[in-house]
Amino acid sequence: MKKIFLFLILGSLLITGCSIRKKDASEEFSKKIEKASSYYVEGSMDIINNEDTYTYDVKVSYQKDNNYKVELTNISNNHKQVILRNSDGVYVVTPSLNKSFKFQSDWPHNNSQVYLLGSLVEDLSNDENKKVEETDDGYTLTSKVNYPNNKKLVNQKIKLDKNYEVKEVIVVDESDNTQIKMVFNKIDLKSEFDDNYFKLNELIKEENRNEDSSTNTNTNANSNENTNKNTNTNENTNTNENEDNKEQTNNSENETTENNSTTENTATIEDIIYPMYLPTNTYLQSQETINTDDGQRLILTFSGDSPFTLIEETVSYEEEHLIIPTFGELTHLSDTVGVVNDNSVNWFSNGVEYFVVSEKLSTDELLEVARSISVLPVSK
Repeated sequence: MKKIFLFLILGSLLITGCSIRKKDASEEFSKKIEKASSYYVEGSMDIINNEDTYTYDVKVSYQKDNNYKVELTNISNNHKQVILRNSDGVYVVTPSLNKSFKFQSDWPHNNSQVYLLGSLVEDLSNDENKKVEETDDGYTLTSKVNYPNNKKLVNQKIKLDKNYEVKEVIVVDESDNTQIKMVFNKIDLKSEFDDNYFKLNELIKEENRNEDSSTNTNTNANSNENTNKNTNTNENTNTNENEDNKEQTNNSENETTENNSTTENTATIEDIIYPMYLPTNTYLQSQETINTDDGQRLILTFSGDSPFTLIEETVSYEEEHLIIPTFGELTHLSDTVGVVNDNSVNWFSNGVEYFVVSEKLSTDELLEVARSISVLPVSK
């Protein structure tokens, strides 16, 4: 009898010990992040939309208090957007348009953010029923998530190594299907940033320098290519040198004129993009194309039980950086960052600005329509 009683006590101690270790995994991870006054993260994020996967290169910089800089580059088209938060507010900077959209928003504290370490800690803290599992490689922490603009996202699995460093986060739906996957390739919890690092003006200057550098690289490459072609031509030419030079000059002038003409052409909407999702008893009633100063505007009107309007409009690069006050909240669509309001969703993709507007549709339905509009090649 004494042996049985001793065995029960030992078993109870072992179970209690395992429970303590599991609790410590969550606590140790949280302590590690909360202790850091700044951090820098690099990784890759996949967003799954039905059978399509959109992949982003992600770079995150954080500094107390509430300074954030999140660089998101869609690898399908190299489209880059930067979410910046500082004491002045929240901005979404779109370098390809030379525009910034300014929000008065609680971002990133108003919903879960898979690429922000503090957000992961906050989700763990808010879930009293979080689960901790010890694995061969470390630990898996499972908690509820808060995505008010995407209700099907319910849980996340945070995978840690033996040193309580996060390696991967997977956000799943009710059927445990992966909807978002974030892989962390680099984490520096002792990062230092310049005083101006989180200022909008410095960000704009940096992006303009990158744009100029990219332009110069392409120009030099084209120049070298043309030089090589001309050198080869001159080496192979033994006679009529003056005529050849004259002909090359004329060709260059024609080519320059042609290029200038191409640059001055107004942008057009080459392909009409229709939503793949329509609410029940809703149909396309009409479509109209209007020429604008910057290109074209396409208006698709849907009628029926759940009427809405889809507007697609070409956009142009601003010579001077433009800051646009914006009302609404940030939301991740499949291939870009958008803005959601009570009766509209607005986003940019592949040189076109999109609006979905309705007085009848709920926010969830508006977002479902928006997410069904796919304009980029994606992986399967």
